[in-house]
Amino acid sequence: MSKFDWSDLDAGLLQLLVAVVEAGSVTGAAQRLGVTQSAVSHLLDKLRGITGDPLFVKSGRGIVATARAESLAEQARELLRQLQQFAHSAEFDPARWKTSITIAANDFQRDLLLPALAQRLRHAAPLVQLRVIPSAVPRLETLRADECQLVISPRPPDGTDILQKRLFETAYRVFFDASQRAAPKTQEEYQAADHATVAYEAHRGLDIDRQFEAQGLVRRFAVMVPGFSGLPAFVRGTPLLVTAPALLAHSTFAGLAHAPVPVACPAMPMYLIWHARYQQDPAHRWLREQLEAVVAPALSSPKGSGTIR
Repeated sequence: MSKFDWSDLDAGLLQLLVAVVEAGSVTGAAQRLGVTQSAVSHLLDKLRGITGDPLFVKSGRGIVATARAESLAEQARELLRQLQQFAHSAEFDPARWKTSITIAANDFQRDLLLPALAQRLRHAAPLVQLRVIPSAVPRLETLRADECQLVISPRPPDGTDILQKRLFETAYRVFFDASQRAAPKTQEEYQAADHATVAYEAHRGLDIDRQFEAQGLVRRFAVMVPGFSGLPAFVRGTPLLVTAPALLAHSTFAGLAHAPVPVACPAMPMYLIWHARYQQDPAHRWLREQLEAVVAPALSSPKGSGTIR
């Protein structure tokens, strides 16, 4: 095995390694980096010569990273962060910031906030690429491994190295098809109905269901989907009930009737979440400020209007 010669490395090779590991293919890495597949293959050969490791091996019709490649990619991410911080240490200029930012958000938060953030980035930081991935139920490992730089979620993971800031809070409403049924007015009517809901993971419902269970109320679910955007199609033309954030009344759930939840129901908070490594980073601080700036306009627009506390 050849010795690892650090003098042959540069930021481009580090970015290449991370891109191939994350994309899981030469084609995907080439698309992400904006280069040809042959260029990626050539630089991979150079990396193999430096590290003395195959880095990627065939698996079926694709490739998988070796254990060595996974370990090196983790180190590469940290080195790239340090290089970015070094470059921005004197004065941060968004117009010159060239990077790829990954934000984890499910469909509700994504559609409400991130289009406006993308527009701000296009004007103020045109070299920044915004990548959005589902947050599902956020995990500590996602932030610690730098798979994303920000998470927007009502469920901040619990960790001493994880920071958070509340963005807003919205009440829940009961949505239904008024041509099929009336709004439930009592707990008995609500509990007797069939419900549709969101389940980001198997056997794990929304946070409000834990609150309901503490009150002795258990809902009967006829339909469970992985995002709020999938629910209206199941509700229209049926007597199903959906309990969802009020903010969806004028966007995803437009056309459905809605009413107050006839039982004690907590509001849904929404948090901006990041890893402590970025707390003092001027670029990341600027990004957080941009996202916070789009919250109030998003909530006050016709698309986002709803019951908010």
